[in-house]
Amino acid sequence: MSHRERMLGPPRVRRRLAALASAPPNFDPSELSRAGAAEGWRVDDICQVLLSEPPGDPVPGGTWRLARALMRGYAFADPSIVRAFYDPDVPLQGRNMLLKLQAFGLVHLYVGVRVNEVYDTTVIQDGREARVWGWNYRTLKGHVESGQMDWEVWKWPDTGAVEFRVHAVSRRVAIANPFVRVGYALSRGHERALFLASTGRRMRAFTDLVAGNDDGPAAVRAAARAMSARRSPEVDVTAEELEHALREVRTLRT
Repeated sequence: MSHRERMLGPPRVRRRLAALASAPPNFDPSELSRAGAAEGWRVDDICQVLLSEPPGDPVPGGTWRLARALMRGYAFADPSIVRAFYDPDVPLQGRNMLLKLQAFGLVHLYVGVRVNEVYDTTVIQDGREARVWGWNYRTLKGHVESGQMDWEVWKWPDTGAVEFRVHAVSRRVAIANPFVRVGYALSRGHERALFLASTGRRMRAFTDLVAGNDDGPAAVRAAARAMSARRSPEVDVTAEELEHALREVRTLRT
């Protein structure tokens, strides 16, 4: 099976993914500018420090570029919690993704998101300049919540510090199916916290592999399995994405 076929999933998953082409967002994006607890929104932020680089612009084969490569393929996500299906031949911006949400490793639910924006920019924070590459996706009709998640890698040129950041804004939606509604209510807080925390730990662990130039596929697969919250055959799909990213970065070194 080819890499593309694995990322698209089995036929029933591909049909669900194809159906997302006509699915609209399940909220008004203009609400994001004023999203807060008073309006019923939950806001989560994480910041994971990664291995630093020399000061200045991101270096070829360095941590910032590796993190960017991992982010493009959603390889930072633990597939035993959230597995993403998508067509890797479709550009990242505008890409539809079918997410398989797995609660407690016992039940799962498919939901759709669409990549809204991919950006590479410079920001000023507390008087300091940072280079930021990132992308975000928004929830589509049929999702069990509404909102947006931003995934970013930052580099501070003055010190060489590199960070992986996540900004998530979410709000519950009405769920007609009573079993899904109750199950989601029971698992939402636990699974969301587990997923968000795991993204930072996994990104740090995977980018640490950059330091070992001789780490091969076996080491990548071992790291992916060690960082998985639950045993799952889908872990090896993520391992393949990691191997792709590592090869890309090592090519830049030569």
